[in-house]
Amino acid sequence: MSEPVPGGRPTLEEVAARAGVSRATVSRVVNGGAGVRDALVEKVRKAVDELGYIPNHAARTLVTRRNGAVAVIIAEPEFRIFSDPFFERQVRGISRELSAHDTQLVLLWVEDTGDHERIARYLGGGHVDGALAFSLHDDDELPAIIRRAQVPSVFGGRPGWTGPDGSPEVPYVDCDNRGGARAAVRHLRALGRSRIAHIAGPRDQTSALDRLHGYRDELPGGDADLVVDGDFTRESGARAMTVLLERRRDLDAVFAANDLMAAGALEILRERGARVPEDVAVVGFDDMPAVAESTSPPLTTVRQDIEGMGRLMVRQLMRTLDGERVGALITPTDLVRRASA
Repeated sequence: MSEPVPGGRPTLEEVAARAGVSRATVSRVVNGGAGVRDALVEKVRKAVDELGYIPNHAARTLVTRRNGAVAVIIAEPEFRIFSDPFFERQVRGISRELSAHDTQLVLLWVEDTGDHERIARYLGGGHVDGALAFSLHDDDELPAIIRRAQVPSVFGGRPGWTGPDGSPEVPYVDCDNRGGARAAVRHLRALGRSRIAHIAGPRDQTSALDRLHGYRDELPGGDADLVVDGDFTRESGARAMTVLLERRRDLDAVFAANDLMAAGALEILRERGARVPEDVAVVGFDDMPAVAESTSPPLTTVRQDIEGMGRLMVRQLMRTLDGERVGALITPTDLVRRASA
């Protein structure tokens, strides 16, 4: 039996000798090929573990025609990515699913428009097998950059653009934003609230627009003074709540388009001496425990499975890499009732 050279890196031949199989069999097993009996697969894996064999990436790429890496592109600056727990949860889901597929995550973000050229060069260099992109804005250059690089892709969130052939078919994963917003407003109305305000997200993102439309579905012809825009940050929620209280001191409920803005609104209500939910009921959107369970009082909110959507994005991309045609996946939302409404 061949033994590895002390201090040297184990080779494919040494794994084959340890497992008692051919080099070709080892190659098929470590590169994910088919046609190897389960008993032999087990022998090869045992030998790999015993020897500490690490497949040669360049050789594996030649066999599989894949790099074993996926770019995850977040169209937000660094401070947003590390201050908003939404991004951490989505990346966690993506990372865990990529690990299950033995694929490396390469994280990219857009600090300013100059980063588009850097991302274009990277994608065009053939370093990754595909791209996952989310938190895109209507005028974002990233969809065109990804298309020009001819990199298979799946988007997080309903796209505000068409496919390369002018069709609306763009692979994406999203939650039922509009339906979730309708459920939030229906809940507030069931509590007897009639002057329901909305702190909306940025209008150049489809998730914010869909939640605004859901709010308006339940309150057609509503008072325009009861809608103020934010940007999905806690600070913008506080500013919007201040404006709303100046406009309408008689409002009795607020539906915020995400949990961070709802948390900002709660801070202003507390400062102004308004009781929640007795005077003003508050509902958010996302159900991020780090936010919703730490507010005072704990936040009633619309739950979307953020981590699960990250996993689904990876699964859709892997199907694309295997030659399947994929489209849109819309996941359900649920209202989580806590003390704020």
